[in-house]
Amino acid sequence: MHFVYISLKKRQVGPEEVSVELMYDDDYGFSAEVEVNGRQQILIQANLIEALRLLLDREYNVNSFAARLQLELDDEEGIYALAKFNNNEQ
Repeated sequence: MHFVYISLKKRQVGPEEVSVELMYDDDYGFSAEVEVNGRQQILIQANLIEALRLLLDREYNVNSFAARLQLELDDEEGIYALAKFNNNEQ
């Protein structure tokens, strides 16, 4: 998801050129460390949600603002995103 944000919106590079490490901190919440062309950038949770919306819009042709998006952390599954849609909007 976040690689789409970086590659399409920020850097104009292909997703295969982006390396991402998702992180969670009890104090700061979700974030990601992104590397593109040898340069590193930190994305905060708001950036990750924006990236999810961009992914839903561009890749799935879905009205992303009709969805409630949230990031979750699970000991076994790791970090994942949930998109809950209002049935009236879809």
